[in-house]
Amino acid sequence: LLLSRNGVEEEMIDYYDRQGNRISMQEWAKKFNDRIYQRVTETTLSDGKWVSTIWLGLNHQWRDGPPLIFETMVFPSKGNSTDLDCDRYSSEEEALAGHKAMVEKWQKEPNP
Repeated sequence: LLLSRNGVEEEMIDYYDRQGNRISMQEWAKKFNDRIYQRVTETTLSDGKWVSTIWLGLNHQWRDGPPLIFETMVFPSKGNSTDLDCDRYSSEEEALAGHKAMVEKWQKEPNP
């Protein structure tokens, strides 16, 4: 999708690689379809809940601030797509720390 500003067309969606560099939609699509590139880390908890952290590559920051291109979600199990919790991050380092925090949160209190 393109947005026209003062006669200049710009992409309305920002795409980023895992290092936070802007990339084209075509580059993003290729990387997004690579499940190994997309997966940052995952953890299955003792009660079967699944914590998944992935690179999204699309900026999910709807306010001012750095682009949010990583996401951690908690699911009841690996095959169940009903999300129980979610957080987003700007860098892979933040995403890894956020994943660890999410695992700790859900291990301590299974229904926060």
